[in-house]
Amino acid sequence: MAFILPALPYAYDALEPFIDTTTMQIHHGKHHQAYVDNLNKAIAGTANEGKSLEELVKAAGSISPAVRNNGGGHWNHTFFWESLTNKKLDKLPGHIAGGINLIFGSFDAFKEKFANAAMTRFGSGWAWLIVTSDGKLEVTSTPNQDNPLMDVAEHKGTPLLGVDVWEHAYYLKYQNKRADYLAAFWNIINWEKVDQRYAEAK
Repeated sequence: MAFILPALPYAYDALEPFIDTTTMQIHHGKHHQAYVDNLNKAIAGTANEGKSLEELVKAAGSISPAVRNNGGGHWNHTFFWESLTNKKLDKLPGHIAGGINLIFGSFDAFKEKFANAAMTRFGSGWAWLIVTSDGKLEVTSTPNQDNPLMDVAEHKGTPLLGVDVWEHAYYLKYQNKRADYLAAFWNIINWEKVDQRYAEAK
């Protein structure tokens, strides 16, 4: 079966004022939809047709650039939407809070490292919090629509949190002020989902 665009787990205006409604409509309905459509075209009639999205992503080094880029775009955006929420928490859930404090020393130190990975990613790409194969938390970044699940990733692991730093993710509201977008991002992270992913990955 062909891949389809997943519905958002919230309304387009749910993340206001941190991510504006128009950006969400275009980012999800246009950009993400294009990745899905182009992925379906790229795999049609090939040996990759019928494979799961995760199978395609993990084999990025041995598939065509069209499948790698659009498969990564589809996976990354689906993951990104699920990482966001308008629900506020008084404190981080215990598992991820403990892991962050253990590896980074404090939440503020983690925020600084994560923001730096996002700010120093040249051009388009993503910053990630991952669990490595030995169970440790690590901050990394990837270019374009690559992600840490890919066999071509410089730092491999299971993603727990990712932020899109392609300009289409923030330009309508923040223009070229990536730092302002990243500062707003901390207000809409779905830490319950991150904690769940961490528990499953350990």
